[in-house]
Amino acid sequence: MPTAVLSDRARTILLIGASRGLGHAMAAEFLKKGWNVVGTVRGGATRTLLHDLADEYSGRVEIEILDISEPDQLAALHGRLSGRLFDMLFVNAGVSNNPAETIADVTTDEFVRVMVTNSLSPMRVIESLEPYVPATGLIGVMSSGQGSVANNETGQREVYRGSKAALNMFMRSFAARQAGTSRAMVVMAPGWVRTDLGGPDGRLSIEESIPSLVNVLLAKQGKPGLEYLDYLGRTVPW
Repeated sequence: MPTAVLSDRARTILLIGASRGLGHAMAAEFLKKGWNVVGTVRGGATRTLLHDLADEYSGRVEIEILDISEPDQLAALHGRLSGRLFDMLFVNAGVSNNPAETIADVTTDEFVRVMVTNSLSPMRVIESLEPYVPATGLIGVMSSGQGSVANNETGQREVYRGSKAALNMFMRSFAARQAGTSRAMVVMAPGWVRTDLGGPDGRLSIEESIPSLVNVLLAKQGKPGLEYLDYLGRTVPW
């Protein structure tokens, strides 16, 4: 694990899934705060909101191609980033399914799609790219308050809940293997935000969630160990 001090250059976040929605908003917020952004998008031909940020913040945004569910693309990104160090690695990725669909209803293919995208693939990204985050850095992943087992008193959205609970458990296992380091780690619950994923009925706008969420990440820097936090910095029960 690299241990270099990163204070002699502009701070940089490696943001996985930065083309739209919460990821794009995070990239914009970090740029406003003086950070540089290396962000990933899926596919190479389509222009995204991240490309607009790259035009606005000339020289401070790098765009990489990654579909997190394609191991070959992850291996290629790992190779392209060789020798780099990042102050923060944050994985923003997720899909939903029919919220009314129960475990009794969901097809095997749909269950696998949600679980691979929401839990397996983000952890593969972290396992692959964590060597590029020094012990002084932070590794985070976008989870959900719906991943809390303790808070699940209403049911509903069963497959999505299960995928985020699995992600939380995998992050706890990852953190257990990192117990001897000073690295900060966080599982974030952004709140129910009105995005393509969250839908039009979300309680929060992006502007109400993401600036606060970014401040929570910045405050978590330098505090070792894993925490499950919401966008206001409150602890979420596992």
